Amino acid sequence: MLKKYTDAFGVSGCEKEIRETILGTVNNSYESRIDKLGNLIIHKPYGGKKVMLAAHMDEVGFIVKSICSDGRIKFAPIGGIDPRILISKRVVIGKNKIPGVIGSKPIHLQNPEERTKPIELSKLFIDIGATTKEEAKKHIKLGDYAVFESEYIDMGKYIKAKALDDRVGCAVVTELLKEEFKLDFYGAFTVQEEVGLRGAGAVAYYVEPEIAIIIEGTTCADIAEDEKDYVTTSGAGPAISVLDRTSAANGRFLKRIIEVAEKNEIPYQFRRGTVGGNDAGKIHNTKSGCLTVTISVPTRYIHSPISMINKEDYNNTINLVRNVLKSLEEGEI
Repeated sequence: MLKKYTDAFGVSGCEKEIRETILGTVNNSYESRIDKLGNLIIHKPYGGKKVMLAAHMDEVGFIVKSICSDGRIKFAPIGGIDPRILISKRVVIGKNKIPGVIGSKPIHLQNPEERTKPIELSKLFIDIGATTKEEAKKHIKLGDYAVFESEYIDMGKYIKAKALDDRVGCAVVTELLKEEFKLDFYGAFTVQEEVGLRGAGAVAYYVEPEIAIIIEGTTCADIAEDEKDYVTTSGAGPAISVLDRTSAANGRFLKRIIEVAEKNEIPYQFRRGTVGGNDAGKIHNTKSGCLTVTISVPTRYIHSPISMINKEDYNNTINLVRNVLKSLEEGEI
């Protein structure tokens, strides 16, 4: 499942392929709805508390801005991408997935000053092998979306793939939709998280959950030189967010999650950083609001074509959320 999800095309604003992939994976006997923004909402109406798991479908990527006379394609990023990782990366463009390579002026043509700093985005281009504007326009048009082309690889303890932020969250939600809980249970797969949490507010407004758990692939900086810069640590278990730029977790709910983790001997960690945000930022304060928390799978090299997760972290995230949902069947927080 995770391979299918990460292989799918789904840059912010163009989530159709990943949405159809998810819809084809979940049980088709469940109630499903696609709203006007493109969010996918799955409902299992058993009864009890109204609980929503949410993960965003979209990935970072690019959009075609212009086509040069010599066939080079100028582009803009969609979502937060570090320009320093882009040189020579493979991409696919548009519904026909035209292959291309991100290029720049070669180093032997750069002056000494240019060699000391990252190449600006405005000086990068995508090369599809066309030699004229007319030739490129046979395959590419302005406004076409592009994503990294990257092979899913099982590395033993680790998985390497593009878009693990947040296809890993989508996979966790899909796995838990297969199970039965005595809850009015919603699984939400949201759009346009990477460009401003745009889909999440509409989902929360429609569902009006009492409780929401956001499942993310979050920054794992355990390869930094100084341990104080670690945000999460790979292999240390799911990461529970206390505070970030867009939301603060509900204290009572946090306490319940920690109790569940310790009771079931599930390893966990706290996300040690407040930079960034996720769909919790819109969900927790939509309409009358709801109890909200984020549980994430630590992800190395996030927003790149080669993000990595630890399989144990993935499985422990499923296990933790499963047991939290079971605990919500039993009583109030």
